[in-house]
Amino acid sequence: MKLSSLLERFSEPETLKMAKLGRELRAQGIDVIDLSIGEPDFDTPEHIKQAAIKAINDNWSHYTPVAGFADAREAVCTKLKRDNDLVYKPEEIVLSTGAKQSLANAILALVDDGDDVIIPTPYWVTYSELVKIARGKVVEIRTTPQAKFKISAEELEAAITPKTKVFLFSSPCNPSGAVYSKEELEALAAVFKKHPEIAIISDEIYEYINYVGKHESIAQFEELRDRIIIVNGLSKGFAMTGWRLGYTAAPVEISKAMEKLQGQFTSGTNSITQKATVTALTADLTPTFDMTKEFTRRKTRVLELIKEIPGIQCSEPDGAFYIFPDVSSYYGKTDGVNTIKDSADFCMYILNTAHVSSVMGAAFGEPNCVRFSFANSIENIEKAWVRIKNALSKLN
Repeated sequence: MKLSSLLERFSEPETLKMAKLGRELRAQGIDVIDLSIGEPDFDTPEHIKQAAIKAINDNWSHYTPVAGFADAREAVCTKLKRDNDLVYKPEEIVLSTGAKQSLANAILALVDDGDDVIIPTPYWVTYSELVKIARGKVVEIRTTPQAKFKISAEELEAAITPKTKVFLFSSPCNPSGAVYSKEELEALAAVFKKHPEIAIISDEIYEYINYVGKHESIAQFEELRDRIIIVNGLSKGFAMTGWRLGYTAAPVEISKAMEKLQGQFTSGTNSITQKATVTALTADLTPTFDMTKEFTRRKTRVLELIKEIPGIQCSEPDGAFYIFPDVSSYYGKTDGVNTIKDSADFCMYILNTAHVSSVMGAAFGEPNCVRFSFANSIENIEKAWVRIKNALSKLN
């Protein structure tokens, strides 16, 4: 049977593919340390779990409104005001089955066949594939470690053409850990003010995992308010990956368009998760900040360990829980059996030799780098980097 040509437009996420390969080796009895997946290794905070249990006992078990329960959407508004000083109304909020669906809703609501979507590299693997699904064209702005993987206003201006429809970025960034300051966002905002036809999708899912201070959202610039779509969710900051809840905050017209799309794909998201979301977004954030403190400790340790490995260049991430080192000095090297030609070969080599999973930088639009997560215990992190160091020492 001939399948749809849609499937030929995009690729399977490399993040999920590498996690799958790691699980297959583990099923063979091999001790694989997973540094590939973007999932906090913490349990969901107790007060959130109790809210979910109460929702079950109160029989919140029926279909939900497509855009979400009124109290859950109001909780998002409360959070945005409390944490970001942004004023939104419930009708501007759409709850989805994870931030990935939120991104899909936004891109499919905005991008037409042939529209250009500007994405700074490196970017989360799904960004480019969603644009391809929508038949848009990805326009990359390459960044450098020297610029801390951030673009300048001049680079943004140079990338804009009459076909530009959307600018899509994340801060904090997966995979680089780049965090835009208020001043840097203000410079980008000045460019966007000259181009009122461009919509801005701001992925802020790593908001709370920030090592340099207060999170800054580009939505704070009022002149851009009517064309910004904030994407956020509960997976990273609340250790709720399996609960599947993302949300968007956007002008009513765009929110209604996303709601229409979601109505045909999934309808409303999980009822129990939505009730727990009210508690997560409005209650004490101490457990969230405690997680970030632990990620800070792990980041420090990873940077110490990676300095011991010759040939790897690594800038310090300002947010998220990844390091994204340049490993290109190993390209062309061999152990006599395996030759490292690119980031994919590098990842497969350390998976099969060191039994540590990672994700090739090419999937993120940066072929010289590899993404390693530090959402794992200090013990596993230390063990993993000793294995990596030993494996790489065999290459020449």
